Amino acid sequence: MDEMGIGEFASRSRLSARALRIYDELGLLPPARVDEDSGYRFYEPEQLKQARLIATLRQLHFPLAAIKAILPLEPAKAAERVRQFWAASESKHSSLRALATYLIDELSGKRSVVYDVKTREIPERSLLCVKRNVTGEKEAWAFGKEFIALLRHYQLPQIEGRAGAFFQIFWGEVSEDSDGPIEWCRPVPPDQAEALAARCPELTLRTEPAHGEAFVPIGNGQLDGADWHVGSRSLEAWSDQQQRNVDIRVASLGLRITYLPSEAGKDTYQDFAIPFTGQPHE
Repeated sequence: MDEMGIGEFASRSRLSARALRIYDELGLLPPARVDEDSGYRFYEPEQLKQARLIATLRQLHFPLAAIKAILPLEPAKAAERVRQFWAASESKHSSLRALATYLIDELSGKRSVVYDVKTREIPERSLLCVKRNVTGEKEAWAFGKEFIALLRHYQLPQIEGRAGAFFQIFWGEVSEDSDGPIEWCRPVPPDQAEALAARCPELTLRTEPAHGEAFVPIGNGQLDGADWHVGSRSLEAWSDQQQRNVDIRVASLGLRITYLPSEAGKDTYQDFAIPFTGQPHE
């Protein structure tokens, strides 16, 4: 079959002329030939397979940048990339489903604790911290990587156990509309805190008072915004239940995610926690 004009190619590929122009501009699907005088685009039949692949990936909500990375791959590698993306998407949809269920229950007058909330005691700690306003998940993750790089650079002494784990505090919600801020913190030995702070100019030294923490384990892996909301809402529901006990008060120390190497020595164990003062009831 001879080359096709953009109209015929759009019809056969089921992509609009507008989409074809966009994909040409982005280098995803350039025409085989462009007429020098008229600027008219022509496509070859062999390009239909790639056009249909792009259309299918877009139906799966692949970003254009991800599609551009997949197109040059061999079929087996492209299939693996699609599998990885879909697995991540299913995980995200699962967390969104949990958040939607929680919201429906809440709007229906129910107030449920989705996670099993546990408590622990945290002693007074000397913390080296850095705090910043960030917008969206990408900026939040970039900030976290920057903090981890600082820890690796300075090789700070480690305090054993959960009380010595580094953590991030969400002083406000982080989204495309809200910029936190987030504060990253690393406990350090009190008797070395001043000297360590002088050695780490990017970090600020402060003391956090002793307190209890209500927490929900969230395992390993990346925590997305939906997980964040379900975890924080579970802790809020727990704190509401605790109001029957006049001795319990949520401390103004900030919702946080803490990180500790797992017992198996692989990856990192995480939990979502809210500080409190007083003695919770059973």
